[in-house]
Amino acid sequence: MLVEIWSDVVCPWCAIGKVRFEHALGGLDGREDVAVRYRSFQLDPTTPAEVEGRYVDRLATKYRTSTAQAQAMIDRMTAQAAAEGLAFDFAAARPGNTFDAHRLLHLAADRGVQIALKGRLLTGYLCEGAAIGTHDALRRLAVDVALDAAEVDMVLTGDAYADDVRADERQARAYGITGVPFFVIDHRYGVSGAQPTEVLRQAMEQARVDAPGSTARGAHADHDPRACADGTCAVA
Repeated sequence: MLVEIWSDVVCPWCAIGKVRFEHALGGLDGREDVAVRYRSFQLDPTTPAEVEGRYVDRLATKYRTSTAQAQAMIDRMTAQAAAEGLAFDFAAARPGNTFDAHRLLHLAADRGVQIALKGRLLTGYLCEGAAIGTHDALRRLAVDVALDAAEVDMVLTGDAYADDVRADERQARAYGITGVPFFVIDHRYGVSGAQPTEVLRQAMEQARVDAPGSTARGAHADHDPRACADGTCAVA
């Protein structure tokens, strides 16, 4: 079984969804036969390398809501993250363009440490205030998961894996993905959002027993595409 996960490294629900998915996978019979691949998805490709200002204000602007409502979104995400063992610190968050982070994730996939790097990038940004769009921060986080520093620098200073990132994004558009995380199981089932562990486990079990020739079906979460408060972060 192949599970492909479209997500961005600045998406809080992607971090929560990653933990829930890993719990679901851990409780799945035959989990050793499941291959997992993270796919590239940028919530806002126009973001500069570094962004100034408070996270709560940026969230309010993005979703056209009040600061109080944006703070309520943050509080909910923080509480749900804490329940999964994640200590989000939105006051320290330093957003930036994530294209280079996604290129490094393709390198990490080739080196067998993609899942480790995905987790390190998410926690670095969401919990530790890493400036996720800068090469210095990306280099440090990549080396933390044992990627070779010289190889990381070669990727960051060139254009390696750029085509792979764009290919992932084209596939996301073909699937109609408008928010992340989004899980695609064996190219047939789509699960949208940071669904509860049990929902993700059941989706994998269902995909396993279904005939290989089945047409794609979605187990999409009901969500308001404007709000990053219900398990899915929407495209800017």
